[in-house]
Amino acid sequence: MQIEKTKFEGAYLIKPEVFDDERGFFMESYSKKRLKELGIEADFVLDCHSKSVTKGVLRGLHFQLPPYTQAKLVRVTKGAVYDVIVDLRKDSKTFGKWEGFELTDNNHRMLFVPRGFAHGFCTLEDYTEFQYKCDNFYAPESEGAIIWDDSDLKIYWPIKNPILSDKDAKAQKFSEFNSPF
Repeated sequence: MQIEKTKFEGAYLIKPEVFDDERGFFMESYSKKRLKELGIEADFVLDCHSKSVTKGVLRGLHFQLPPYTQAKLVRVTKGAVYDVIVDLRKDSKTFGKWEGFELTDNNHRMLFVPRGFAHGFCTLEDYTEFQYKCDNFYAPESEGAIIWDDSDLKIYWPIKNPILSDKDAKAQKFSEFNSPF
């Protein structure tokens, strides 16, 4: 397992060691011990799995407010996504900055998203499956979202006319967000 720093303190792109042969492949998708050796400590308590049947589905940019903030370890098990994180930590030198990553079932990359970030992704292929571990339980009363096409954030998304939930389509602007992080 290799770890690659992102532009954000505490956020990492993880490249697992993949053993391929004519039968397929094998990899460790999670090792608490190995991640700790690499400097990532999280006590995951929840595994989630989403399936998007159509290319162009956009989910996000989601976060949970304190005291229910979440760190996440995300990966694609089928298909491909463009995955985006936004730093919401008001005292961070990268507050309001974003970075995007392509996660696919072929590159096997994972992204560790620390607490205090908004997270979202768009599907690049039909029938994409996305899995993530969270270090805190989902609390609907603490959920929040920033609009995906926020004019201040200027996030590049590799799709046009995304398929959104009603809730994501009505998310707040970044300028309206008063960060508690």
